[in-house]
Amino acid sequence: MTPDREQWRQALVQRHGETLYQRFSNAVVAICGLGGLGSHIAVALARAGIGKLILIDFDRVDTANLHRQQYKASQVGRYKTEALAENLLEIAPFLEIQTVNQRITTDNFAVWLKEAHIICEAFDAAEEKAGLINAVLETMPETYLVAASGMAGMGSPNAICTKRAMRRLYLCGDGVSEAAGSMMLCPRVMLCAAHQAQTVLRILAGEYEV
Repeated sequence: MTPDREQWRQALVQRHGETLYQRFSNAVVAICGLGGLGSHIAVALARAGIGKLILIDFDRVDTANLHRQQYKASQVGRYKTEALAENLLEIAPFLEIQTVNQRITTDNFAVWLKEAHIICEAFDAAEEKAGLINAVLETMPETYLVAASGMAGMGSPNAICTKRAMRRLYLCGDGVSEAAGSMMLCPRVMLCAAHQAQTVLRILAGEYEV
């Protein structure tokens, strides 16, 4: 039986306490890129009780995505935004979701990200990562950005870490491996995504890396 809204709220308050529940439930988090990183970040934040997620990706689910991303074989061919939103609402039925089926660029990012308190960068391409990071840091002075740098290959899971690169910029990953042309395994991608999701929750809780 699906819990009603009050049962859902009480369960989260019991786990988080009233203060954290309010901070999480009032937060708006944007996730740019819904592949291995972004789809796992979204699931973790939905389970934690984030109030609203802005899901941004222009791509469709492909069979090649299924080994490391939070999609089902039955969703192949659908827009990732729509498929992930469907999955998230099965997990967290009262989550507010906004979907954007577009490629985020330096020309349009402000339109879709202006409401977000925290932005998660989850792109594969280095140039897209750099473009988003620079644009947000230069034009959104109150917004935090949690980015990824290195989660590919067979490296040790212990190499994945989180660093505060600037006051509003966090980098999660091993800082070495590159996604392009590299082996991408679900456990290591999930580890990096978990770092990003936990960093979002820590920022909302007022806990910051040194």
